[in-house]
Amino acid sequence: EPFVADEYIERLAWRTPGGGSRGGEAFDPKRLLEEFVNHIQELQVMDERIQRKVEKLEQQCQKEAKEFAKKVQELQKSNQVAFQHFQELDEHISYVATKVCHLGDQLEGVNTPRQRAVEAQKLMKYFNEFLDGELKSDVFTNSEKIKEAADIIQKLHLIAQELPFDSFCCYPLSSPGKYHDLECQLIQEFTSAQRRGEISRMREVAAVLLHFKGYSHCVDVYIKQCQEGAFLRNDVFEDAAILCQRVNKQVGEIFSNPETVLAKLIQNIFEVKLQSYVKDQLEEHRKSDAEQYLKNLYDLYTRTTNLSSKLMEFNLGTDKQTFLSKLIKAIFISYLENYIEVEIGYLKSRSAMILQRYYDSKNHQKRSIGTGGIQDLKERLRQRTNLPLGPSIDTHGETFLSQEVVVNLLQETKQAFERCHRLSDPSDLPKNAFRIFSMLVEFLCTEHIDYALETGLAGIPSSDSKNANLYFLDVVHQANTIFHLFDKQFNDHLMPLISSSPKLSECLQKKKDIIEQMEVKLDMGIDTLNCMIGQMKHILAAEQKKTDFKPEDENNVLIQYTNACVKVCGYVRKQVEKIRNSMDGKNVDTVLMELGVRFHRLIYEHLQQYSYSCMGGMLAICDVAEYRKCAKDFKIALVLQLFDTLHALCNLLVVAPDNLKQVCSGEQLANLDKNILHSFVQLRVDYRSARLARHFS
Repeated sequence: EPFVADEYIERLAWRTPGGGSRGGEAFDPKRLLEEFVNHIQELQVMDERIQRKVEKLEQQCQKEAKEFAKKVQELQKSNQVAFQHFQELDEHISYVATKVCHLGDQLEGVNTPRQRAVEAQKLMKYFNEFLDGELKSDVFTNSEKIKEAADIIQKLHLIAQELPFDSFCCYPLSSPGKYHDLECQLIQEFTSAQRRGEISRMREVAAVLLHFKGYSHCVDVYIKQCQEGAFLRNDVFEDAAILCQRVNKQVGEIFSNPETVLAKLIQNIFEVKLQSYVKDQLEEHRKSDAEQYLKNLYDLYTRTTNLSSKLMEFNLGTDKQTFLSKLIKAIFISYLENYIEVEIGYLKSRSAMILQRYYDSKNHQKRSIGTGGIQDLKERLRQRTNLPLGPSIDTHGETFLSQEVVVNLLQETKQAFERCHRLSDPSDLPKNAFRIFSMLVEFLCTEHIDYALETGLAGIPSSDSKNANLYFLDVVHQANTIFHLFDKQFNDHLMPLISSSPKLSECLQKKKDIIEQMEVKLDMGIDTLNCMIGQMKHILAAEQKKTDFKPEDENNVLIQYTNACVKVCGYVRKQVEKIRNSMDGKNVDTVLMELGVRFHRLIYEHLQQYSYSCMGGMLAICDVAEYRKCAKDFKIALVLQLFDTLHALCNLLVVAPDNLKQVCSGEQLANLDKNILHSFVQLRVDYRSARLARHFS
């Protein structure tokens, strides 16, 4: 432990008798001083002893250091001597190695021609056997030495190509036959080894055949045998992927050019198996069932491209993407050339059938209803003439819009867009997508939504019809919902196909024209408001009595507002709710403002048809208050302001004659024309009195 002087002194004092309070002993400074002096002397003695020991060790250390330094110097001298000897030895080894290399070169120069001469002698011996027609050498008769025989035959065959035919006429008769026989034997051996699964033997035979003309036939045999039993299931694409995966692991252990062999296997699968399978699947429905044909074409092309993506993982050479694309194109070229014509033809007939089936279910015969361009529609809207737009049609409450029909049409178009994306050439994709979009516009927007709007417009009742049912708002509601679905498909499925092409602006313009045309027709349907006002007029005419505002017994009026007011308010609330459910966005506020203004005008004109007693005026104020409460449901500031002003005008029917001028100069009536104020004051039964006329003049 580290030495701490304070602790050491404390322990010394504690051990000394009288040095502390231990055991109740009294403190004795003399004794403690004596103990300290003795201890200091002991420490001094100990210090001297240790110091002598340290000096002795230092002297010994210095002595050993000198001896060690002397030994190191001796070792350095020995090392220098050894290094010099090593350099001499290295130089000597280099000299010997140079001599050996020179000698080796000389020996090689002598041995190489000798080996060639020996090989040439052997080849001449074998050549003589072929000339004699008798093959006696063991290499030709022993089946286990087929590899050596193949090497000899290959060399002799090359030599024979350079010899004159006239001088060695027997050789061409014998050697080519033996060459072919041996080649067949090697291929047969390779085939047998493949069936036995002997990869090493296959590799040896393939290496021998590499220099023979029949090497490609060996590869063909390998490819053929690989496919035996590989396509037993119904899924030829999955079988092909598994086969290529298995062969990819094996082919590198057998052939020196595995990428070429694997590419040839894939080419064979595409050109034989897949092409045959695709043809069988498509030709069956090509002329008889367009729907099944398109589904099969899309499915087969998708599965083929997916298989191609899996095969991209393998080493097939430098440009495997182009290689696989050409294989796919070769299979589907005859089907993809006229794909879009088949697609459009099917989509047209399928859409027409969906619509016709719907109208047949409604026992409805489609008829020609007023048509025209946008400008013609706008002109008819501006003039508010020629409504209904065609012959009067009783729709019996049918909107002729069906979400089921719309979903079916959109689903067919969605599938068409998906097929178009997959099957169209990239350069033709925007053009083909536009054609499909045009079909959707024709059958969904024109033949279904537009026809329903035209029919709804033609079915709008006249303003003086009694108990008229305003089904056009239901048409508006459903058309609005359907168009949202149409717009969603436009953004989700069409836009990705045309976003980077000139067809984008064309599609957007076509969509804009459709929206504008439909909005014009929806605006023309605003005349349903005339029917609503007509219904209100009919209610007021039937329910409002002259005695309501001029009761015979002024003191016995028990009602808070008239029955006509109750029924009109109930009717208006239903129509407001219907409008909110049928429309969205700013259209709701626009239509409600128009209805609210007409509603106010109707009540204003209606109130001016009666004379009002004092109690009748109070009842009129209650009616207007109820109308104003109904106007709050519109949530339109202008409409509420109009009814506030009307309520203030009704106060003129009950105010005391002396207060008329004060009321007329109030905040709500001060800006009104004096004739309007006068017209309301004239409705009072006491207007003829000189006092009232004098106060108002």
